Amino acid sequence: MLIKIILLIVFFAIMIAVGFYCRKHSTDVNGFVLGGRSVGPWITAFAFGTSYFSAVVFVGYAGQFGWKYGVAATWAGIGNALIGSLMAWVVLGRRTRIMTQHLDCSTMPQFFEKRFGSVSLKIFASIVTFIFLIPYTASLYNGLSRLFGMAFNIDYSICVIVMAVLTAVYVIVGGYMATAINDFIQGIIMLFGISAVIFAVLKSQGGFLAALDGMGRVVDESVSTTPGIFNSFFGPDPVNLLGVVILTSLGTWGLPQMVQKFYAIKSEKSISTGTIISTVFAFVVAGGCYFLGGFGRLFSANIDIAANGYDSVIPTMLSGLPDILIAIVVILVLSASMSTLSSLVLTSSSTLTLDLLKDHVIKDMDEKKQVFIMRVLIVVFVAISVVIAIIQYKSNVTFIAQLMGVSWGALAGAFLAPFLYGLYWKGVSRTACTVNFIFATVFMLANIFVKPMFPALLQSPINAGAFCMLIGLVIVPVISLITPKPDPAVVNDAFSCYDEKVLVAQKSALADAEK
Repeated sequence: MLIKIILLIVFFAIMIAVGFYCRKHSTDVNGFVLGGRSVGPWITAFAFGTSYFSAVVFVGYAGQFGWKYGVAATWAGIGNALIGSLMAWVVLGRRTRIMTQHLDCSTMPQFFEKRFGSVSLKIFASIVTFIFLIPYTASLYNGLSRLFGMAFNIDYSICVIVMAVLTAVYVIVGGYMATAINDFIQGIIMLFGISAVIFAVLKSQGGFLAALDGMGRVVDESVSTTPGIFNSFFGPDPVNLLGVVILTSLGTWGLPQMVQKFYAIKSEKSISTGTIISTVFAFVVAGGCYFLGGFGRLFSANIDIAANGYDSVIPTMLSGLPDILIAIVVILVLSASMSTLSSLVLTSSSTLTLDLLKDHVIKDMDEKKQVFIMRVLIVVFVAISVVIAIIQYKSNVTFIAQLMGVSWGALAGAFLAPFLYGLYWKGVSRTACTVNFIFATVFMLANIFVKPMFPALLQSPINAGAFCMLIGLVIVPVISLITPKPDPAVVNDAFSCYDEKVLVAQKSALADAEK
């Protein structure tokens, strides 16, 4: 217990110290929200990865989908690395950085306003962002509660409040730069932590080959009668597994807190280096989490899914580890949760301040007042999320994956297609964006309140969210082709940034031969 407490105190002290160290970077809006657009590749890549993977993945998704799909759940981690990280950086990174700086955007709703010349799109996007980030934030605390209860046997409410307060402090004081540097530190902890935990858990089962053989002997006739299905290549339910891969991988392309990481990249070199680092990070962390969860059924004698839910799978797997490893796991999940929480509250506060309050509610808001209001709203957002998390816990609503599925489905379903097409295609209309916003949000809300009316495959919020993202890629171009064309002046101004000439080293581009 002493080791656990000492590690926690050191961890929290470092986080707070970084916050105060970064105060000088958070004196204006650009510095507070984007770190002055001067963040290097390592910090940006780790900020992207740690915001991506939280206790939702480590406890909720790894436990639930590892139990359902066995070792095949690892495909979700591979998808996160290749689609959610590598392709996201390649397809979105450079163009997002160039156009958002040209349009002077600090948030995703601001991008929609200036790219499509529509204030209503900005307001709609900011409301959707604020509403649907709340259930995601509540799910972060839920995952943490299981592990803290296992390691310290203290009340869940205390865990939630302490984590929320400490996260709020370093974000309020240091803004984006404090968040990014702490993400880097937390990311290193996550890399080493997940590697150590996987090694220890597999060793407890006789090693990798013995554990894999054990999974091949697991039989659950309620799932499948096929022998060895839980250590097979695609598992017992490849269709629903594909839904998980799409939601958790393609979703990052439309999540405001993820895309905004590209706004702050420093240079071309940072994009190239960051792409590699982010992809490797995702392979280790996401791949490791789902791979670990894939062996959950080996511990079925100690797990009661009916009574405790899927969120109990990972904590049960870890409960037999040595104290030092349990302490590392607690710090690992704290790191994952605090990094994602800090990103979410910064995104929400900046969106509300810059996209809703500024000019619409409060006139003549100078830089100093904008930063002050963002800091106040961070406190408000954290307080709301804490209250919801505690109420949710007391009401025994403990399925993390469903909360995250609703949040990701609505946000990425609404924003992914308009944002992606907006970076590449001049023909996107504001009507198409509006239709896609409405479709995704209404569809996901209906999935909550009238679930039985949905086809069986889409009753799961995971599949419903993946469906919204894919359909959005069809809705936007189709509606754009049959609705009034966008204003050529607005479009040409937005795309003019791509035509600006820059000088590069000859190793990047050969000069034309002299005639």
